[in-house]
Amino acid sequence: MWGRFEQQDFRSRVRGALLGGAIGDTLDPPADPDHGPGDGTGHGTGRAAGYSAGFGVGHRGRAGGAGRVGAATQLTLFTVDGLIRAHVRRDTGAWHPPTDIHRAYLRWAATQRDWGPDERREDNGWLAQQEWLYSRRDPDRASLTGFADDILGTLDQPKNPTARDAAAATRSAPFGLLVGWEPALVLQLAVECAAQSHGHPAAYLSAGAFAVIVHGLTRGDSPDVAVHRALGLLAARPGHQPVTDALQQALSAVTQGPPTPDRVQALSPTADAEHTLAVAVYCALVAEDIPHGLHLAVTHGRDSAATGALCGALLGALHGETALPAARVATLEGRATLLELADDFALEMTQGPTLHGPSATAPGWTDRYPPL
Repeated sequence: MWGRFEQQDFRSRVRGALLGGAIGDTLDPPADPDHGPGDGTGHGTGRAAGYSAGFGVGHRGRAGGAGRVGAATQLTLFTVDGLIRAHVRRDTGAWHPPTDIHRAYLRWAATQRDWGPDERREDNGWLAQQEWLYSRRDPDRASLTGFADDILGTLDQPKNPTARDAAAATRSAPFGLLVGWEPALVLQLAVECAAQSHGHPAAYLSAGAFAVIVHGLTRGDSPDVAVHRALGLLAARPGHQPVTDALQQALSAVTQGPPTPDRVQALSPTADAEHTLAVAVYCALVAEDIPHGLHLAVTHGRDSAATGALCGALLGALHGETALPAARVATLEGRATLLELADDFALEMTQGPTLHGPSATAPGWTDRYPPL
């Protein structure tokens, strides 16, 4: 049974994770990597002029202005949509969340090729009617090809078995918001859904580890405890060693002194998923606050959109929405959609039985999230 405080705290963390990930997705590295977090030895002050208020980093250079989100945010929204609909569809006797998530990703794929919502599609629901989502935002090739047809990739037969980038991880925060699930089940679901487009073990296990860490933070664990739980669950998975090694390096880096851009760069020798995750986890572990952590997460020469999105989701889940920088929230593209979807997710997870089913009091819910 959810009490009022527990519901409010959960909603704040859901909002924090989704908004934080979206903010991180919009950020560019600073022009001067030394402007910001440093160690007092000439490598930045950690509180350079304007840093706390203005972040010390720019918005990603996408046409359309500041705060414009990328494909990571789009796909995260459809992950949430798929999870809500999986729970709604449970009333029909069908329960296979990977299938519902896959259908959600196919709806995302339609936004990448269609001019706008297709009113003839009965399964669109509420999210796929949002016209602003019908825009390509630099999606990775594996996501485009993975969801180019109706074939469901599985762990036995994954799509794109050499795809090792972090795009699957960046859409996986919502799995960690399933706080009523056991961590091992969160890992399994995230891994299965990542393999629908990214079939390399390092990619789908990074997505699973990330989801488990978000799960721990959302349930109130410290970042260190959440990371160690993820490591424990990874240990039984074939092909886990690259991800395990990267996470252990992130933990080790925390003990090596104050955070610097050089330490971040050392954790990211490649743009592979495990190194991208390691950067995000390290920055969440050492962050003084959300602006500090995000600034550090994008101050390197790799995929700053991915590290920003991952770190933002981690810190948002840890601290909740009220800790997010207001100036960034205010200019975030799609903020109304993000908040509405976050609140719908929190409602479904805490009060689902009152929204749909034989004794449903809110029949409109299945119009928003049709069990098709």
